Amino acid sequence: MDHQEEQMTGMRFLFVTVLNLLITAAEIVGGLLSGSLALLSDAFHNLGDSLSIVLGYVAQRISGKPQNRQRTFGYRRAEILAAFVNGLFLIGVSIVLMVEAARRFAKPEPINGDIMLIVAVIGLAANLLSAVLMHHGSKDSLNIKATYLHVLADALSSVAVIIGGILIVLFDITWVDPLLTLLVSFYIIYETWPVIHETVQILMQTAPKLDYDQIAADIVEIPGVLRVHHIHAWLIDENKIVFSAHVNMKDVKLSEVEKTVAQISSMLTERYHICHVTIQPEVHHGETDALFVDKDKV
Repeated sequence: MDHQEEQMTGMRFLFVTVLNLLITAAEIVGGLLSGSLALLSDAFHNLGDSLSIVLGYVAQRISGKPQNRQRTFGYRRAEILAAFVNGLFLIGVSIVLMVEAARRFAKPEPINGDIMLIVAVIGLAANLLSAVLMHHGSKDSLNIKATYLHVLADALSSVAVIIGGILIVLFDITWVDPLLTLLVSFYIIYETWPVIHETVQILMQTAPKLDYDQIAADIVEIPGVLRVHHIHAWLIDENKIVFSAHVNMKDVKLSEVEKTVAQISSMLTERYHICHVTIQPEVHHGETDALFVDKDKV
């Protein structure tokens, strides 16, 4: 992300945060006055979103810091950690809402549908604006995607509250309030789980989805290379792949080895979009080892 794009993203984060705080204040007042669980719970959800958006913005700024002696791969994982925390928070809030909704089914409470409807319409307009602002960049960053899902879920929650308000005003169906709360909570969990799953995979250094047999075959095709073994691959974030391998080569001058390693690195970067390549050249060491090993050999 270039400096200009980073500034624009920062402005979006700031605007969306302020907007969410305003929505939160309006929905807390509206929820208390109307007695609507869906509206009040959405208010606390928005409050959590505001905190999550701030966390996401801070993480994005941290991730842009250059690598150093303590962080030799830089700070890219900061965004992954923020996305993971955001996702966990969303699921936690959803579970709390479902429990409260179940309680409301057992013990219904009176609701002022007019107040509920007016505040929900205001909340929908603000959430849709926030979602539009955060949609840009949500495909390229898990952190921005997690934030985008926050505000999108809020927008859908506002739609549910509007529907509930209309039904309560027209037909006095108060049980629709906890029902919609349950539906929105299930949707939030459904949308958030893939983000958590992907962030966990990255944090656990799960290998990216690459054709490793083909990679080995492509490396062996390079002149001077005899065999490939002991492959490792992992993700710094959702886009940056790190790759290392031991490569058996002909017993030639070190200057020739450097040329071969450069060819391997160039091929992996261009063909497989790997951003960081480490090749350990060998002659006979490890020539009987498998492509992947269970335990490093000293």
